[in-house]
Formats: sequence, structure tokens, C-alpha cells
Amino acid sequence: MAKRATLTDVARLAGLSPTTVSMVLNERPNSRLSEDAAERVRAAAAKLNYRPNPAARGLRLGKTRTVGFISDEVTITRYASAMIRGLLEVAEERDHTVLISESGRRADRIASALELMLDRQADGIVFGLMGAKQIDVPVIADVPVVLSNARSASGLPCVLPDEFRAGFEAAHYLLERGHRRIAFIGRSEALLDPVLSVTIGARYAGLDAALAESGIEFVHQVDGRFWEPDLGYAGAQEVFQRTEVTAIIAANDRVAFGVYQAAQERGLRIPDDLSVVSFDDEYLASYLRPQLTTMQIPYLDMGRVAMELVLDGDPPTETLVPMPLQERGSVRALS
Repeated sequence: MAKRATLTDVARLAGLSPTTVSMVLNERPNSRLSEDAAERVRAAAAKLNYRPNPAARGLRLGKTRTVGFISDEVTITRYASAMIRGLLEVAEERDHTVLISESGRRADRIASALELMLDRQADGIVFGLMGAKQIDVPVIADVPVVLSNARSASGLPCVLPDEFRAGFEAAHYLLERGHRRIAFIGRSEALLDPVLSVTIGARYAGLDAALAESGIEFVHQVDGRFWEPDLGYAGAQEVFQRTEVTAIIAANDRVAFGVYQAAQERGLRIPDDLSVVSFDDEYLASYLRPQLTTMQIPYLDMGRVAMELVLDGDPPTETLVPMPLQERGSVRALS
């Protein structure tokens, strides 16, 4: 491998001092250098394929142009990994590097990962979670910290999905298509605990607000904190036995999968006989037939916003990111 060109090499080729070369390449204002000298420096740098040493530049400026990202399991979760893509997009746009560490939900690993990032003099830290929960993160002096899809008891700046608006829009989507007999599967008082979720309560509130605005209530609700296909399957069977419905709102896509199974067993066609709306937009949602209409958790946008807030400085206490509706084929408008 060819030796990397140094600032001294550029100065020697340009016939100027290293100080002059540094002033040109770092674009220092008021340097009073002639355009001819500046052009000689740029030509020499281009000929030698000179690239600045980011570590040395960081020492001079007190910045390393790196940001640390610590997650619970975002890197190994297929649909949540979009958060990393968002972080990396902004980092590349701003000429920064991202150091990534996975904690596996272990407090000791979070502490060691944080220590590693600080030892490497990261200019900022982003903590990201797959599921929006409250986590314990120390307040770090002189290093900006932003939480993505998480909240801390210490009140650190956080970026969260706008679950209230998502719940409201999911219910409103059905209401404006004529549905009035709507059931919900996945209500749980336990999930109001911030250790389990800091957003589900807002999702519930949004659903309830949309129905209240139309002067109606859910015709039936099924409790359940474990949002897996079994809950959707058993919950849909309970709904079918108790009342007549034209639509079911599922707490997430896995619950909706169980609803699909129960509807098929009962001979109900989606969306002709039963409309279904859900939340999250996991890959499962687009694999179902018909494809599932769902509110997307905006992992990519949360990653982008978190990185922007870290780099821009002085972030607000809470930033809400819209959850877009992924409109597919599981809802029918009533005539």
C-alpha cells in the first residue's frame, strides 16, 4: 500500500510552508494568501491524493467528528435497523463517523459501551431502542446525548414516534370509510408502565379520542399485553362470538396476523367481510394477503432526527416523529 501523503509532502511539492498549506486546506478566513498560492496548494494536494488526518484534525479542533450509537438490539432486528440507516445518512451528509455498539439489553454492557465511546472522545451519543421504553442513562457533562425511541427518567432529550396521532389516524381512517362497529384487540393497563412502554398509552388515547369525536365507542375490546398472533387469533374469536363488527384494530401486526387466521377459519374474507388496521409495519404486514394497512413506526426518520439533534446541539426535551399510514388492501369502504 502506498504511503499516505502528509501535509509536509503537499508543502514540499507546492514550494510553500506547512503553515501556509494548512491555512489553505482548512479554509481559514482572513489568511491574506494570494490566489496563486492557494491554487498551488490545491493542485499539489490533488496530485498527491492528499486526505486530511481526521484524528490529528480532531485534536486541533477539539472535535473527533464521531458520534456513538448504543442500542439494545436495533442492529439485529430487521425492521428496526432502519434507525441505523437514518443515523448513517445524516452522519455521511455531515462528514461524521458513527461508532456502533450493541448492549443486548444488559445494563453492564450499556455502561461499558458508553465508557468506550467517551474514551474515544465521541462528540455525541445516541441511545436507540427497538421498543420505546424508559431507560436509565446518566447525564454526561459536555457531551450531547439524545435518545431515539426511548425516554429517560433524568429527562434527557428524546425522539419518539407520535403515537397519539397514529392512534387517532388509524381509527379515523376506518371511521371516514363508514365503519362504526369497530373492535380493538390489545388493550393492557400493564403496558402503561414506562418500563414496558412510554408510547402505548398515547396510542390508546389517540384511538379513544377519534372514536369519542365521532360519538361512539369500541363495540368490544380484548385485553392482552403479549402482542403475538395467539392474542389476535383468540381475541378475534372472542369478538366474533360476542358481537357483530365490520372492522378490527389490532395492537400490532403480529396480532393482526392472528386476526387473519381466525377470520379465515370463520369463512370471513378480508376486506370484503372484515376490515383490519394495525400498527408497526413489520415485514409481515406486506406478506399477508391481502396486504395489511398499518401505521409505520418511523425508525429511519427517528434515526435521522436523533443524529441531527446531536450534531446541531441544544435539542428540545421531546421531539415527536409522525407515523405514516401504509395504506394497503385490508380495509373496505362501506357503501
